[in-house]
Amino acid sequence: MPAPQSPAKPGNNPLLVLAKISAILDAFSLTRPVLTLAGIREATGMPTSTVQRLVTNLTAQGFLDREDDAYRIGLKMAYWAAPATRGKEILDVLNPLLKDLRDATGETACFFKAEQRYRVCVGIAETRHALRREMHLGKIMPLHAGSAGRVLLAWDAELLDRVLKEPLESITESTITSSEDLQAVVKQTRTDGFAITTDERETGASGLSAPVFDSSAGLVGAVTISGPTLRMPREVCEGWVETLLQTAERMTRIIGGRFPGEAAS
Repeated sequence: MPAPQSPAKPGNNPLLVLAKISAILDAFSLTRPVLTLAGIREATGMPTSTVQRLVTNLTAQGFLDREDDAYRIGLKMAYWAAPATRGKEILDVLNPLLKDLRDATGETACFFKAEQRYRVCVGIAETRHALRREMHLGKIMPLHAGSAGRVLLAWDAELLDRVLKEPLESITESTITSSEDLQAVVKQTRTDGFAITTDERETGASGLSAPVFDSSAGLVGAVTISGPTLRMPREVCEGWVETLLQTAERMTRIIGGRFPGEAAS
């Protein structure tokens, strides 16, 4: 009769260790690519001894690289990330993140790309609310109206020039029809890193958008949260900015992208 096995000690629980490792790796981001041990401890809330032990092991295995007294995600991780997305369309990779964004806010999450002088909805996770804005895959909209349009124009100067050469159609009373005003809000969008709009394309509708970039820091598209202003007044949109930016960053990371001005790996 085999001897009974002793229960695993709580500190040696593999799932618990994996959760701690995951928390350490999640502490790094495109805006925080390098962290000290103190920074990792603050981000994870784990004891100093635990952080030191796990970081030492992660560095030894190539999951982290050491830079003087700080650390960054190891290049070995990029080796594994490549086959994870190989053969997949970008939208196949981004769609789960759209669903996460929809679930976090309760509102419709979309992904827009620019096509000539328009923006097109190429990815969507619809709200479960009965009252919703009409949106569907393939929907074509003007670039000068709405938060996604501002984002697409803010990081594509050539596209902005083309749009400004044509008359800006009035769609609602709040639609921007002045070239000078459009240039000003697009400039502000680039400064802020996101855009919030209300009533520009549809009366009683709000949206907030942020950019997603590829490996050469080129704009891939705009990730957007949209819904009726009744549920999304300005203050609610502002409260979701951090969630939106985190999603845009995760999208950029998962496709191997980087932000403009950030050094290539």
